[in-house]
Amino acid sequence: MKAVIQRVSKASVTIDGEIVASITNGMLILLGIVDEDTPEDIKWLSNKITNLRIFSDDDNVMNRSLIETQGDAIVVSQFTLQASIKKGNRPSYIKAAKPDRAIPLYESFIEQLEFDLGKSVGTGKFGADMKVELLNDGPVTIIIDTKNKI
Repeated sequence: MKAVIQRVSKASVTIDGEIVASITNGMLILLGIVDEDTPEDIKWLSNKITNLRIFSDDDNVMNRSLIETQGDAIVVSQFTLQASIKKGNRPSYIKAAKPDRAIPLYESFIEQLEFDLGKSVGTGKFGADMKVELLNDGPVTIIIDTKNKI
């Protein structure tokens, strides 16, 4: 499981001209899933994200987590995070989990993140053509891969 975490001042997801999720001051989380991902990956990743200290404290030092700031989050499925570009110039998405495997893991990740945060999170729609807007704050962008836990 790969996640791109972006600290945002605001973010939104639009599908077919309708805003389906919108936040201020929090995280936009782009999530890519592979077949090998497990419930343990979900728990580890959600814990890492919710406790990641990328928000400023009173001294303007990145020392506070999403939990501490009571920030919001949007999770967007993004199979292209699993792209391979080893051969040629056209990305291969062979490693990305197919919907029958990816959707339950995506939904489980959202449930775990909501549990860890103690509140609902915004989402996109799996497989939809989404327009994602964000104002990256900092900018702060962190990439996390559950296959590189150590």
